[in-house]
Amino acid sequence: MRVIPVLDLLNSVVVRGVGGRRDEYRPIESRIAVSSNPLDVANAFREQFGLSTLYVADLDAILRGELNSDVLCELAGEGFELLVDAGIRNAADADMVLAAGATRVIAGLETWPLLSSLEMLTYHLGPEQLLFSLDLKAGRLVRTFKDLIGDEPMDVAAAVLEAGVQQMIVLDVAAVGMSGGVPTLPLCQAIREFAPRSQLITGGGIRSADDLSTLRDGGIDGVLVASALHDGSMTAGAVRNF
Repeated sequence: MRVIPVLDLLNSVVVRGVGGRRDEYRPIESRIAVSSNPLDVANAFREQFGLSTLYVADLDAILRGELNSDVLCELAGEGFELLVDAGIRNAADADMVLAAGATRVIAGLETWPLLSSLEMLTYHLGPEQLLFSLDLKAGRLVRTFKDLIGDEPMDVAAAVLEAGVQQMIVLDVAAVGMSGGVPTLPLCQAIREFAPRSQLITGGGIRSADDLSTLRDGGIDGVLVASALHDGSMTAGAVRNF
């Protein structure tokens, strides 16, 4: 199981995500990084924990359509592997994110409009470069596709997998930064039963190495972590065990 640090970008700096309440996000105050500059934070993850694959949520792009191209290019130039959610809505957006330095691009339920066009995106990018983010808030979908009847998370997950997606992030933003444990494991296990060969990443609420053990034992392939790395509740030794 891979531990994947999170960079939430807002106004081109790293902010601390708390419960999905974006109006409350403030520049990160970290025990491991000297500033909220994205490269400083990324280097801290690599130097302190040996982690060089990053999940980047570009909130400037998601909220305002302003891609942090320079930031992504700088991070990629320093050798970081970037999984980027920049609020893409079409294939051209995806190509722009990849051109800026992303290794893989994320189509998020929050912004991707149609299930039918997701299958075309999968064909356009190839399943290796595409992840889909099943975006939840307190267990409920943040929205659903315009062309899909139903609002049950498992129904949407199944439809996405049947469209050809092989890599999925299951993220409940209400748990992000709250240190209350990860609520998405039961849904992830249902998805795993439906599609045993899918790659599943989850996160939000990680408190300690015990949570990582629970997720690994539950069949999760990757875990998104931020606060537990910044506040010192997860040690480098614990991370390297995973």
